[in-house]
Amino acid sequence: MTNSFDRLDAWIDTHFDAQVQFLQQLVQVPTDTPPGNNAPHAERTAELLAGFGFTAERHAVPAADVQAYGLQSITNLIVRRPYGGNGPTVALNAHGDVVPPGDGWTRDPYGAEVDAGRLYGRATAVSKSDFSTFTFAVRALESLGMPLKGGVELHFTYDEEFGGEMGPGWLLAQGLTKPDLLIAAGFSYQVVTAHNGCLQFEVTVHGRPAHAAIPDTGIDALQGAVAILEALYAQNTLYRHVVSAVPGITHPYLNVGRIDGGTNTNVVPGRVTLRLDRRLIPEEVPADVEADVRRVILHAAATYPGITVDIRRLLLANPLKPLPGNRPLVEALRHHGEVVFGEPIPESGTPLYADARLYGERGIPAVIYGAGPRTLLESNAKRADEHVVLDDLRKATKVVARTLFTLLGS
Repeated sequence: MTNSFDRLDAWIDTHFDAQVQFLQQLVQVPTDTPPGNNAPHAERTAELLAGFGFTAERHAVPAADVQAYGLQSITNLIVRRPYGGNGPTVALNAHGDVVPPGDGWTRDPYGAEVDAGRLYGRATAVSKSDFSTFTFAVRALESLGMPLKGGVELHFTYDEEFGGEMGPGWLLAQGLTKPDLLIAAGFSYQVVTAHNGCLQFEVTVHGRPAHAAIPDTGIDALQGAVAILEALYAQNTLYRHVVSAVPGITHPYLNVGRIDGGTNTNVVPGRVTLRLDRRLIPEEVPADVEADVRRVILHAAATYPGITVDIRRLLLANPLKPLPGNRPLVEALRHHGEVVFGEPIPESGTPLYADARLYGERGIPAVIYGAGPRTLLESNAKRADEHVVLDDLRKATKVVARTLFTLLGS
């Protein structure tokens, strides 16, 4: 078996230039979400996969559903590689949708430029890199020409940024897949087995507009919103005392990420809208958290006479909790990670939320592992000059290929 692992490593080394070119071609097709026109990238990915002999099933989410969701197009891909026997089916999931580039780039965000051992571009770290990690790990596995048991599925999906329900969530709900195990896109220096959840609200504060010369004839929605904001931010002091037992996860946090309102400088604002994001640690119960946030908002609103409040839930992403069946994945990834990277690869949680939870909710043991640095900050993910270190990409591909052989090799 040691010789088989050496052969996997050697195949990946030999084909690494092709792997980098594959990733560059994926990065060069924009997938900014919003606006979320992601079907063209899925089509290009399917064409490139066909060049490797992989048939990608194209599963287009109905246009009406996508548009009602606030996006333009989604086509999710499944590549099935059945090997027979009674082994597990291992799914490898990465998402192609990304946040828009934003400002501050020193390179073309869709140029896929290689410089000093790094590949730059939007989604090079999260998570088009793992389109290539997972694809070339499977190619390496099959290059052995040895009997395998079970199977592999590549799930390349396009809705992680909006919550995943139209990506993996839709594939699972439609009964198009039900793997036994899942590896979701991640970084190279830890195996993530738990992650935070996320609750997002839109809060609309209604007052009554009036001319600024006669403000007493109106009800200032902005002042009412300020009372709500102060109450919400005060919760963060309390949240610091709600500590998670999961390494890598600290405490809950609440962020107000967007505020809109008013009509003109000389008009008392009659309506203000807030969008807030509440992160849930794995130990919290989402329904209890939602009820508590609503209570805080309504209590604060009641302190400013005349305003009314509408609260609309935008997203509820449950935390990922480890399932007992994840141990074969965890142990194989950690073992091969230590061999390939030359250092221990810990098991940890992450404060992010990810598509892995959608598999976990359906009883599929899931972990997060892929190509990338020790921290999200190091990669500039979702910031200017996002990049992946090519040595991490190469080594992570070896770790995933070795893990698949450990699980599926006869």
